[in-house]
Amino acid sequence: MDRLLFGTGGVPNSARERSTIAGIERIAQLGLGCMELEFVQGVKMGRETALEVAELAVKKNIALSAHGPYAINLNASNPEKLKASIDRVLQTARVAALCGAHSIVFHPAYYMGQPPAQAYDQVKARLQQIANQLRAEGNKMWIRLEVTGKVTQFGTLDEVLDLSAEVEGIAPCIDFAHWHARTGKYNSYDEFTHILRQVERKLGRQALDNIHIHVSGIAYAAHGESRHLNLQDSDFNYLDFVRALKDHKVKGTVICESPNLEEDAQLLQQSYRAA
Repeated sequence: MDRLLFGTGGVPNSARERSTIAGIERIAQLGLGCMELEFVQGVKMGRETALEVAELAVKKNIALSAHGPYAINLNASNPEKLKASIDRVLQTARVAALCGAHSIVFHPAYYMGQPPAQAYDQVKARLQQIANQLRAEGNKMWIRLEVTGKVTQFGTLDEVLDLSAEVEGIAPCIDFAHWHARTGKYNSYDEFTHILRQVERKLGRQALDNIHIHVSGIAYAAHGESRHLNLQDSDFNYLDFVRALKDHKVKGTVICESPNLEEDAQLLQQSYRAA
């Protein structure tokens, strides 16, 4: 991308109705640049609607991504649950492609009591299977693994970056709020800078020119994330965050997942432009 875009995870709260079409229209009215389609409870959009979404997004110049269902675990031991998880990723990618989205995002797995290295190998094998299937279909969607917020979830920053380096078609979704909640750190300009340098070191400058970020205020405890908060109700240092993004000339999309959605998305965009 040629610049950094800010938008919401799902339809803005102030949209005229709870539909993707109304969400895109509202994003454009608000002066924001992107929106993530929330398929977290399942992919329930038909082909005709998806094509309408794609047409409107082009007309309004809004970049789209999609969040896959929460019910995905690429480390599931039950064969039926594993197959369902893989199918949900594929279904998300297929519908997102019809919508004209550039990326899909999902929480990849749980450790299930296994050593992290064992879970890593399982997840990598399943991601390779997914990437191969999508390539065979001609689907060029970026499959983005989200940095997760709970210590029971597979998806540390290193795990996400290593898989992105090792499997073609896989890329990171850097959730800065999740990583702050999971570690209790990474909430200063120097620490945000460290993350961006780590991304560049492992994946090259192109990863910073095509980044996908999630951010929000966040509450957390010893186990990591507990719930999302509005930025100004949390300890997340969003001013240093946007300054780090600007200083490193990051390009791509920043998706706000605060409860107030568009208000914090606009706050981030305004703070970034003022930095």
